[in-house]
Amino acid sequence: MKKYTPLLLSAIFVLQCQSSKKTMLTSDGFPQELVQFIPYKNNPVFSATGASTWDKEIRERGYILREDGIYHLWYTGYTNIDSVKWLGYATSPDGYNWTRYKENPIYNLGWVEDICVVKSEGVYYMFAEGKGDTAHMLTSTDRIHWTEQGNLDIRRADGNSISKGSFGTPFVMKEKDLWYLFYEREDLGIWLATSKDLKIWTNVQDEPVLKMGPESYDQYAVAMNQVVKYKGRYYGYYHASAFKDWHEWSTNVAVSDDLLHWKKYAGNPVVGNNKSSGILVNDGKRYRLYTMHPEVNVYFPEVKKTPK
Repeated sequence: MKKYTPLLLSAIFVLQCQSSKKTMLTSDGFPQELVQFIPYKNNPVFSATGASTWDKEIRERGYILREDGIYHLWYTGYTNIDSVKWLGYATSPDGYNWTRYKENPIYNLGWVEDICVVKSEGVYYMFAEGKGDTAHMLTSTDRIHWTEQGNLDIRRADGNSISKGSFGTPFVMKEKDLWYLFYEREDLGIWLATSKDLKIWTNVQDEPVLKMGPESYDQYAVAMNQVVKYKGRYYGYYHASAFKDWHEWSTNVAVSDDLLHWKKYAGNPVVGNNKSSGILVNDGKRYRLYTMHPEVNVYFPEVKKTPK
């Protein structure tokens, strides 16, 4: 029997642990833990009240940040399809059991839906749709009190303003000193713009970086919900519709190495049956997938060993 020194035994143990955590890939190269999910048995974990309250209904993309072990949820509430959409807030110790903030809505001075929240240097930046499907920005230092900063100024690659019309479902991420904005125009494609100052956003190209189809599940609408960088690659979670009247939506995934060129997951949709506006949240051990529309449901990664 071979004898090993304590130092060598420690090195062998580390290597064994690393090998046991090897990413399992799907047949088309996607990490299984990012695209294969099973639903939580007690879904939904957060819903509209269904009563005579400002959030009788909830809709579109809510957003969750986990900080210091607490889950923070921002969501859009309304009373009927034509009513103003206001901003609500809830917290949870585990991501399953939520407590609404007692002074909701936390913002009722204007229309807020399809929310994305980014924290940078102690400031929370919220990017959301306003009335008329126009993206705007709000800021906060405490997650609760928000100040409107106005509509986003998006320019074509040549510096001229984009054509009039909707520009909604904003998702924003920051890498180093550059901000990246994904947005849709009438859900007919996803565009990418960048900014250094959060004042002017310039298209990287004037064509969509992610288009509808030719697959059936996203042939009539696409909009980006979130982009996550995982092991050096970017994974975009987007909602889409296979129906011309948009009566049903799904959650889907695509991958990119440069944010411009995207490959769609062959197993899309990862969640169907009108469970859409999906985002990933790291619970400290793994990513959970939360779908936000028309209620909040959570899904866990399901990793299957590849047959030998």
